[in-house]
Amino acid sequence: MESYNLTEREKSVLRYVIHQFILTANPVGSRNIAKYYDLNISPATVRNIMSDLEDTGFLNHPHTSAGRVPTDKGYRFYVDSLMKPPKLKIDDKKIIESGLDNVTDEVNEILRITSIILSNITNQLACITYPSFNDAVLQRIQIVQISSTRILVVISIESGLVKTITLEMIAELNSGKLNFIQNFLNEKLSGLRFSEIKKTFAERVQDVDEAHRPIIRVFLESIDKIFTDLPVSEKTIISGTKNILRQPEFENHEHLQGIIELIEDKEVIVHLMEKQNIGNSDLLVSIGKENEEERLSEYSTILKRYDFSGVSGTVGIIGPKRMEYNRSIAAVLYIAELLSKVLSKK
Repeated sequence: MESYNLTEREKSVLRYVIHQFILTANPVGSRNIAKYYDLNISPATVRNIMSDLEDTGFLNHPHTSAGRVPTDKGYRFYVDSLMKPPKLKIDDKKIIESGLDNVTDEVNEILRITSIILSNITNQLACITYPSFNDAVLQRIQIVQISSTRILVVISIESGLVKTITLEMIAELNSGKLNFIQNFLNEKLSGLRFSEIKKTFAERVQDVDEAHRPIIRVFLESIDKIFTDLPVSEKTIISGTKNILRQPEFENHEHLQGIIELIEDKEVIVHLMEKQNIGNSDLLVSIGKENEEERLSEYSTILKRYDFSGVSGTVGIIGPKRMEYNRSIAAVLYIAELLSKVLSKK
């Protein structure tokens, strides 16, 4: 975190400018700060301080207004040094907990409901990525015959997640051979991580008898498709489009088009949530141009890992830089922690 030597007055004025801008979405003037916040200084003094904060890059002065707005640097200093420690209100906790109380045991449904709850609490775009399958531990393989030459392979992992893939066979199939292969593969592979299965599959199945080699050969040729991560289109749950579009920022047609394009391009969001350097216990708050993706330069992102059964995913929100950081950060932290607990019990 970069260090800045602001006076206490400068810190107070910056804090209140950000509070007021978050509240109103309008540039903030010195009279407004002097009137609504107890600083015991005149509007002229506030104006001079705001001018100094603009000179040092914490505030900006839109051409069409006499007021000021926070810059990325201003928001960053606020989040790191001026904001109160994130604490979720009891009512918000109750909403989250009650929303998850009656959810089924299916991981997919838990993640979907959690995403909706997070968006409703923060009024931002909520995103949750499924855990990476690369470190997943195989629980069971099921093979379902679809036609005389096609099978559906159902991969269940210990965390409760399920992946399916369709395979095409060269020769016609019968239920006896499929049952044998299903039992054979479960005996050889259950309890292993996907990464280990991909590396050692050929070695582990080399003793299969000649009658079943054609089926095993198809599995061998498809190993990277079967024991790999979900495709991008299935890796992320995004909720809250209606919530975020209510924000004043999107009254501007260009901004509206930009957020719609972002929502539709899941690959950008998956990249954001997977490639950012989030430690196991760390929260990552990226503001404006701190985001690697250029299309996110007008947004803030708040991301946190959740973990269960040896796998991990990411929970977070994307929204305008003018967001209620204290509440949003608290919500992401609480939901990530609760999600880890709920999923660990499944």
